[in-house]
Amino acid sequence: QVHLVESGGGLAQPGGSLRLSCAASGFTFSKYAMSWARQAPGKGLEWVSGIYSNGSNTYYADSVKGRFTISRDNAKNTVYLQMNSLKPEDTALYYCVKALASRTWSSVNYSLQHDYWGQGTQVTVSS
Repeated sequence: QVHLVESGGGLAQPGGSLRLSCAASGFTFSKYAMSWARQAPGKGLEWVSGIYSNGSNTYYADSVKGRFTISRDNAKNTVYLQMNSLKPEDTALYYCVKALASRTWSSVNYSLQHDYWGQGTQVTVSS
């Protein structure tokens, strides 16, 4: 059974940092791309970042490019999202999501390329 458990969320001040972690189990983690998505109150889902199964490629939403960094440790079955220079608009529920394949394609709806979701971790950026 696939389990994705996020941690590391919380309250941060504008300009601050947080590091999200997602511990995965129930599948061969090293074979699948992983992504982070977020949903802010009253807004639609945003795909924030993703990483190929071997870590060779990453993608970022324009809204977080240059501030967030995704990484993974296949030996620990864990994917991370380092979030720096946080802004109030980064406030959202952040989800760890497993892809259907070892990579994702920017030309295809990301929601169609993923199958399992974690329960989410809340990130609140406020002074």
